[in-house]
Amino acid sequence: MKVGIMIEGQEGLTWERWFRLAQAAEDLGYESLCRSDHLTGLGGESTRSSLETWTSLTALALRTKRIRFGPMVSPLTFYHPALLAKMAAAVDTLSGGRLDLGLGAGWNEHEHAMFGVPFLTLKERLDRLEEGARVIRALERGQPVTLEQPHFPLEKAESFPLPATGRYRIVIGGRGEKRTLKIVAEFADEWNVTRVDIAGFVQKRSVLAEHCRAFGRDPEAIARSLMIPCAIGRDSAEVAKRIAGMRAVFPALPADEAAWHAASFLAGSPERIVADLKAWKQAGLQRVLLQSLDQEDLPGLELFAREVMPRL
Repeated sequence: MKVGIMIEGQEGLTWERWFRLAQAAEDLGYESLCRSDHLTGLGGESTRSSLETWTSLTALALRTKRIRFGPMVSPLTFYHPALLAKMAAAVDTLSGGRLDLGLGAGWNEHEHAMFGVPFLTLKERLDRLEEGARVIRALERGQPVTLEQPHFPLEKAESFPLPATGRYRIVIGGRGEKRTLKIVAEFADEWNVTRVDIAGFVQKRSVLAEHCRAFGRDPEAIARSLMIPCAIGRDSAEVAKRIAGMRAVFPALPADEAAWHAASFLAGSPERIVADLKAWKQAGLQRVLLQSLDQEDLPGLELFAREVMPRL
């Protein structure tokens, strides 16, 4: 199982923290470092530092040599897909092909209202996600392409440079079975999900397989990943300390280890977390992105790398 780190970039991310996390990911053997793409704190903390996503990814392309990285995810409410494709190709070629282009429909109404970004109905946002993914796939062909679609049409459009491998590696995040998983089946290289238990994951994996068959795709051609909070500790006191550190950033998180287990989050000793991740792997999970919600907790990342990753 691949293991990456996921950062909530709008919750106090500075250049110093970002580069320190990137170095830790490289040194400790993590497969990837991803970050969210939001305009302000999700809990209303608008004074927290919030590095702009694609600027920070460009810096990461230059500061790292091995890890994959990308937005998890860039909402199509913020970007025209042609511009997003142009930015992604530039960062991907700069990094030697290590970018994962995460796409989403957008969900946080508060930040849209704060900055005057139209927050459309769910159907309209999913329509734009579908059309945007189609635009990005069309532009990787390296030849003029015309698309007739309501929101993001193309007329003899082409965009260079192409990604390093000639193809964007698209990750689409979401849980919706009727539309989102259908969009995943048509366009994505990887499906990412969060806030789901193993039974729910298996159910949605089955739905995704049905959508894949409708498009003539092999479901196994789409990688499966999970974004999940993690509180690791050598004993219960250390676990409690990590939970408290993360609740200082996100007070809505469960208050103790038992509540974390009830929410299907990772919490406990390295042995407990290894057992839980092996159960996820048995269910078909291929990559886990650990939500490092306390950006100063490098010892927690080191403990996971030393005691959990070698046993996966």
